[in-house]
Amino acid sequence: MARSSGGLTKWFKEDWVDLGRKKKDGSYAKCGRKKASKSSKGYPKCVPRAKAASMTASQKKSAVARKRAKPQGVGGKPTRVATIAKGKRKTRRA
Repeated sequence: MARSSGGLTKWFKEDWVDLGRKKKDGSYAKCGRKKASKSSKGYPKCVPRAKAASMTASQKKSAVARKRAKPQGVGGKPTRVATIAKGKRKTRRA
């Protein structure tokens, strides 16, 4: 039986980075942290490196702000927020 190259296998092989921790050279720190309770860096917003490269600066800033605005660890689970916020629809009046 051949293994699939997509799905969970692909997800594990992707290079995940933290959008909230940009390095001086312009790259991003690896996703994850050692001590959650003593961290002053804020809760990480992790995305695959390819996704981070395709996002604008304002999209990255918005994603990190939305992630950190929500209470984290509710029920022992991390809180998920959309990486790219859906735009508000404009209603058209005749």
